[in-house]
Amino acid sequence: MLLGSQTLGGAYTLARATIGQMVIRIALQCNEADAYLIMDQDNPAPRLLSRPGEGIYNDAAGSIEGNSPFQAVWLSDKTRDGYLAKIRARADQNPESYPGPIVFEGNAPADLRENIPLRLALQKAPAQIPAQAGAWLGAPNSIKGPTEAIFRRQSGGNLLVVGQSEERTTTILVVALVSLAAQYPKGASRFVVLDSTPAGYPQREFLQHIIGAGPLEIVQGSNTNLAEVMTGLAEELKRRADHESSGPEVFVLIQGLQNFKKLRAEDEFSFSSSDTGGSLNPAATLLNLITEGPARGIHVIVTCDTYNNVSRYLGRKTLSEFEMRVVFQMSASDSASLIDAPAAATLGMHRALFYNDREGSLETFRPYAQPDGGWIGDVARRVL
Repeated sequence: MLLGSQTLGGAYTLARATIGQMVIRIALQCNEADAYLIMDQDNPAPRLLSRPGEGIYNDAAGSIEGNSPFQAVWLSDKTRDGYLAKIRARADQNPESYPGPIVFEGNAPADLRENIPLRLALQKAPAQIPAQAGAWLGAPNSIKGPTEAIFRRQSGGNLLVVGQSEERTTTILVVALVSLAAQYPKGASRFVVLDSTPAGYPQREFLQHIIGAGPLEIVQGSNTNLAEVMTGLAEELKRRADHESSGPEVFVLIQGLQNFKKLRAEDEFSFSSSDTGGSLNPAATLLNLITEGPARGIHVIVTCDTYNNVSRYLGRKTLSEFEMRVVFQMSASDSASLIDAPAAATLGMHRALFYNDREGSLETFRPYAQPDGGWIGDVARRVL
């Protein structure tokens, strides 16, 4: 790491332990307080510098015996610009493509265009079915790749998103849809989208814009045709269970679970008709999809507004089948119930937590901002 600063004093100074990890120090002319901060507490030499460009190089963690005075090279504007032009020309001749600089902006949502793995996935159609696929959720708060939820064919392979902002939860759902679709060859994945957002709402228009952008196989559902869609899913799950057969990876995305009253589990043994020959109602079908679906290639991604509604619709036992959970700001008690920690109570405006129960991990990340129409059009041409 190369760190440059005009001063190390004031409210934004680095901890002494951090500076201690940087053995090489270079100081130009500065005041006495900065001299002691840059070098050692017994090394005030930088404050004695007087000529322009005069400096001290020290590779002994600032101790006085490591001082090596030097004179910085002076470049005229013309010479400097000439060197920069040569560097630019050399970079332009290089056929390799490199990512841009990483700039962490904590007061803004993450930009989806900066997701390099998604960009690469959109550039080239996959040749084979992946062993596992990930839904990218946002930018990390650490130096690593984008935060992602990995879907495997094993129990618990479902994702729950809890937050009261429909714009944020819808964006996570849409980005998950696009990122998963980009990782499967044509025909190797299917998507079922249940959307409860009223007509005319921006979130519904955003979701419909994505769904209607191309020929991707997407089954749409709402409260009006919910029973029909859930019956189809129940039959697919039964077929895979009876014949030990598989098929395309199926992702069931439910936006706003709290608005689907028919999906609320009133009774653990609720049926639409008699126990003999009757079919399961939509709520019971959802329960079966959550508990039995992931091992057979059917995964459920659900968004819900509050922990109260999660409890009412799913219950504690079914909640345990969602090994991956995203939570936005909420009370400490709700946070503890969802991710076994009160951490969500202190989340800021553009922050969320990703909890992975199987791995026992908890990661803070910045969710993506809703992408613009240009991004949607680009995605439609390449994937949808």
